[in-house]
Amino acid sequence: MAPGTYPAEWETDVVLADGATLHLRPIRPADRAALQALFGRLSEETIQFRFFTPMKELSEAWLTRLTTVDYVDRMALVGVLNDDLVAVGRYDRLDDPRRAEVAFTVEDAHQGRGIGTLLLEHLALAARERGIDTFAAEVLTGNRRMLDVFHDTAFPIEQHFEGGAIHVEFPITPTEAALVAQSRRERVAEARSMERVLAPRSIAVVGASRRAGTIGHEIFRNLVTGNFSGPVYPVNPTARSVAAVRAYPSVVDVPGDVDLAVVAVPAEHVGDVLADCARRQVRGVVVITAGFAELDGGSERQRELVELARRSGMRLIGPNCMGIVNTSADVRMNATFAPVTPAPGRMAFASQSGGLGIELLHRAGSLGLGISSFVSLGNKADVSSNDLLPYWHEDPDTDVILLYLESFGNPRKFGRLAREVGRTKPIVAVKGGRTATGVRAASSHTAALSSPDATVGALFRQAGVIRVDTLEQLFDTAQVLSHQPLPAGRRLAIVSNGGGPAILAADASDSFGLEVPELSDGLQAELRRLSSPEASVRNPIDLVASATAGHFDQTLRALLASDEVDAVLAIFVPPLVTDTDDVARAIVGAADGTKPVVACFLGQEGMPEALRSGGRAIPSFAFPESAVRALGRVAGHAEWLRRDPGTVPALAGVDADAARALVDRFLARHPEGGWLDAEEALALVGAFGVPCLPSRRVSSATEAVTAGRALGLPVALKAASGTIVHKTDVGAVRLGLASDEAVLDAYEAMERRLGDSMGGGVVQPMAGPGIEVIVGIVHDRSFGPTVAFGMGGVQAELLKDTALGLVPVTDADAHDLVRSLRMSPLFFGYRGTDPVDVAALEDLLLRVSLVADELPEVVELDANPVVVSARGVAALDVKVRVEPAPPTYDERRALSPP
Repeated sequence: MAPGTYPAEWETDVVLADGATLHLRPIRPADRAALQALFGRLSEETIQFRFFTPMKELSEAWLTRLTTVDYVDRMALVGVLNDDLVAVGRYDRLDDPRRAEVAFTVEDAHQGRGIGTLLLEHLALAARERGIDTFAAEVLTGNRRMLDVFHDTAFPIEQHFEGGAIHVEFPITPTEAALVAQSRRERVAEARSMERVLAPRSIAVVGASRRAGTIGHEIFRNLVTGNFSGPVYPVNPTARSVAAVRAYPSVVDVPGDVDLAVVAVPAEHVGDVLADCARRQVRGVVVITAGFAELDGGSERQRELVELARRSGMRLIGPNCMGIVNTSADVRMNATFAPVTPAPGRMAFASQSGGLGIELLHRAGSLGLGISSFVSLGNKADVSSNDLLPYWHEDPDTDVILLYLESFGNPRKFGRLAREVGRTKPIVAVKGGRTATGVRAASSHTAALSSPDATVGALFRQAGVIRVDTLEQLFDTAQVLSHQPLPAGRRLAIVSNGGGPAILAADASDSFGLEVPELSDGLQAELRRLSSPEASVRNPIDLVASATAGHFDQTLRALLASDEVDAVLAIFVPPLVTDTDDVARAIVGAADGTKPVVACFLGQEGMPEALRSGGRAIPSFAFPESAVRALGRVAGHAEWLRRDPGTVPALAGVDADAARALVDRFLARHPEGGWLDAEEALALVGAFGVPCLPSRRVSSATEAVTAGRALGLPVALKAASGTIVHKTDVGAVRLGLASDEAVLDAYEAMERRLGDSMGGGVVQPMAGPGIEVIVGIVHDRSFGPTVAFGMGGVQAELLKDTALGLVPVTDADAHDLVRSLRMSPLFFGYRGTDPVDVAALEDLLLRVSLVADELPEVVELDANPVVVSARGVAALDVKVRVEPAPPTYDERRALSPP
């Protein structure tokens, strides 16, 4: 970036420690008046701490110095709230170009809200991008708050007393401790931010109508009849009262504090209502009204809403949503227009679809699933699941989190949060919009083998999110998670009084990753003793149609007491001779809470009342396949919890600086980006220690012959141009050239066929025998880079046997990727073949992940084929496409852009 150019990409919205929002942006010369106004609101002590001397006002020289920066050697960020500057942070590069002095000013009324720490974090990021690695500061001895800001970052601080002040110095390269501290602050701030919306002390319903059946009236009625714990104010400019409660013309006229405003007015009036809320210092708004970004031409109106809300410190849910619910006894808020009253429970739920939300609340009740809180996200203009996850993580009333998502605002942040939250509270998600319509046409093998849905799958898998395909499966899985313990393994016992349903359950177990083991002779003998002579007890256990409730009780107790199974499915086909409720009570009585028990009362929707009678309700399903599928998903989540998440290891033989220099040189020649030529591509991956077959760049047939002799015949000849992506398709590859004449003829023929587009040639020795795989990078603008791994060669797209991992790939992720293909058994010695060097293959995946992590300019990398054998791995052909990188700052926003 040229010095003096305003870096608009550094404008962002952040969440403060108390949950309010603040706009951060670089300072501008036009800020002189606002900066002088800020100075006028500072206390004498704050002025003394910042300027080391008493001052009455900022002189013209000071104003010029403070507001005129070049954004490279001198950088300043300001915090804006309600159009006022409330904070300034800056750095000035010192004589040592890798060091800079840093200083901050925060208005007294806003100190203690975490603004200084946020300014320091963002300044450090800007400074690192500009080649600065150390900050220094001079702090007066009484300025405890400033010293706390430095220490709160967890940077390794050094300080000593010098000349009447404390000299502070610290490296700004993010350490593990600093990243952990930053993540913890962000999590706490976002949880408090959602608490402002989901646990308000007072609510105004703007648009509360006197007419029953209107949205505003029903929201107000639900709040009042639901016994909301605080005052509810109807706002209606044409009514004196609503439902016998005094109404007010606007939010500004409400006499008491208003924590939350629920807005149900025509779209053209929503902006004015939010402006009133800002003047009234409302903490959060829920915009029910539709007519924004979901319609053509509505995006700008929605963006203005979000900017107004964040500029005023408010969080916004919606627009185009159905409201929010919090069933906590301390809140009792039903701010929706749903006709059903959600029962209290321990399941939190967010839905991007308002219409689905109403039906899902009804469905939850029929299954005995109570709600701790519910959020209809609507257009997700501001609040998204990324904001809700930290809140629910800390919420003592929430055990399970359900999500219906159609899009991601910041997928990388979602993955980081979900991976952490899911360790203690399982997350189950349905992702709508799974097709690839509108996706950019793929140009490389790697890109063709990835898809938006496959990337979502990789994100969910690595983050431990339980992905389901339908809303029915969402609640099926939630039933098991809400009411039963996690299984210790995948061994399932099936108990039924009908053979057919048991067989269907056993078949489904195979499909959904569960095992139905044959029971030991001893356990079979015990089960025979407990059941009728006609029973089959190998597993599945068929108690036959005459089985009584006692047979179910004794059989279940024996299975749960054994160490041969991890979960039990009880299937009951209602006959004439056995009472359904008796069997249900027997199942409840036998379940001891040590292993999950689920039931299938064939054909019966919902949970029979008798199954809710114990300490733990027994999840019930109408069909055995549904029960098995839910158990399979839960068993997979339990495995993820037991799995070591791994680490990103330090890799030897990496020269990232050399690779960076290569990319910078290429982009200097090709500012729009493009494909590296073969020599550059091999040099780039070679800088990260990726093993490649030896190669020689040649520019004539004679040079090709000389290179072939030096490398040792037979050799392969390839076109060197990076623009030819699929070389085999156009005859840009010749293999097995075993003589000088063959090399000469092949080069001349290729040159005639391709002309100038050949770009010279690359000669390589022929690779030895092995398995061909593909390893690559695809960079998605939303999800970031992913590492693709699969069976390679010219049949890669035909086989489509691939797996994706989001960057950074840990050693545990690499381990799983290698074992995730249908053809993975080939790597471990299939039918007498030699196993390959799996460790070298895992190391290759880690190195390719490092390329993506270190060089965001690499938008595609295609190593195909890579030959894997017992001797190791070697990439035969590598293609790399680079583009100017988007600002790294954007990935670290506390909030997504409006």
